[in-house]
Formats: sequence, structure tokens, C-alpha cells
Amino acid sequence: MQEPIITINGNYLSVAQSMAVRVALNAFLMELQNDSEALGEDSHGKFMCRAYKSRMKEIFAMINDRERTSGDR
Repeated sequence: MQEPIITINGNYLSVAQSMAVRVALNAFLMELQNDSEALGEDSHGKFMCRAYKSRMKEIFAMINDRERTSGDR
């Protein structure tokens, strides 16, 4: 797997740092998928859980798209 290129405030993360971010996002996504009340039992917590899952799925789609297109080169 080729790690994503991630920049924070104009600074490029190393491959190891990018891997750490990807793994942390994946672990958080798995936690939210396994517990829909992980961010609270009220409507706000459930809304935030759905919102975070949606954003992380978008991020992983970009990572997977990059892998697919870079493999064609």
C-alpha cells in the first residue's frame, strides 16, 4: 500500500507519519462503526458519529482512488 501524501499547514508528513494518521483514522472509523453511541447517546452525539463516519469514508475513498490511479502509471 502506498501511503497518502498528507500536508499539515504546508508541511508534508513523512511516510511513517502518513501511515500513523491513516491507521488512527481507520481505528476511529472502526470504533464509530461498532458503536453508534460512541460520541454520546443524545441526538448531537449520534449526528456527530454519522458525520465523522461520512467524512472518514470520503478520505478513504480518496486514498483508494490515489492507489488505483498511481498503479496505472
